[in-house]
Amino acid sequence: QVQLVESGGGLVQAGGSLRLSCAASGRTFSIYAMGWFRQAPGKEREFVSTIKWSGSSTYYADSVKGRFTISRDNAKNTVYLQMNSLKPEDTAVYYCAADRSSSRYPTDDPYEYDYWGQGTQVTVSS
Repeated sequence: QVQLVESGGGLVQAGGSLRLSCAASGRTFSIYAMGWFRQAPGKEREFVSTIKWSGSSTYYADSVKGRFTISRDNAKNTVYLQMNSLKPEDTAVYYCAADRSSSRYPTDDPYEYDYWGQGTQVTVSS
């Protein structure tokens, strides 16, 4: 099992920045990739970004490309999501997820991720 804990959410004005963290514990050696998703009220869970657990390959949703940056620190078993130039439409609960399969990378399908954190709220005011 892998446990994921997100942190760093909060309230920020439009144009501001936040950095989310996702700390992984447990059988982290089984992780192939990590992803960030978000879910706004009344909407489906949406892919944001993904990164290989041990590599530099990254992918982003078009809606966040150029504004968000995903990174990881393997020594700390932590993945980050730096969010800049935030917009009100970025408001959502943000979840990190872990994928054990190398054959699926990169994937934006939430059903293909094996473990999930509890989520952290990000609210962007206009």
